[in-house]
Amino acid sequence: MRKVAMAIAVLALAGCGEGSSVETPKAKPAVTESQPQAGAIAAQEWDVWVGPPDHKLQAITDLTAWLLEHGFNFYIVKVDGKDEVLLGPFASKAEAEAKQVQLTEKLARAKKNDTESQVIEHKAAQ
Repeated sequence: MRKVAMAIAVLALAGCGEGSSVETPKAKPAVTESQPQAGAIAAQEWDVWVGPPDHKLQAITDLTAWLLEHGFNFYIVKVDGKDEVLLGPFASKAEAEAKQVQLTEKLARAKKNDTESQVIEHKAAQ
């Protein structure tokens, strides 16, 4: 059974980095809806960084498989040569904080103490 679950996770992750599907979360209409209300602030987006404490080495496939299994949408970016897992982007800091609370609760229920999260400002792709 474990081999089947691992095969499904590998197949699911294989499609995570293809084409424009990675860019899909950045083009959500929620950003355009909030733009007229908040003015210049709406251009600022937020992410939830997910990873091990002190950025220690952890198999990214284990983390992303767990996130997929528990219904979290994520994307992977390379920062200083390291892959980092982010949830988002979110139109407001409050949305990002709400998702972080939800993630923290699920991590606690799963007794996953080797993972933490932080709300960070979204950095646009250059």
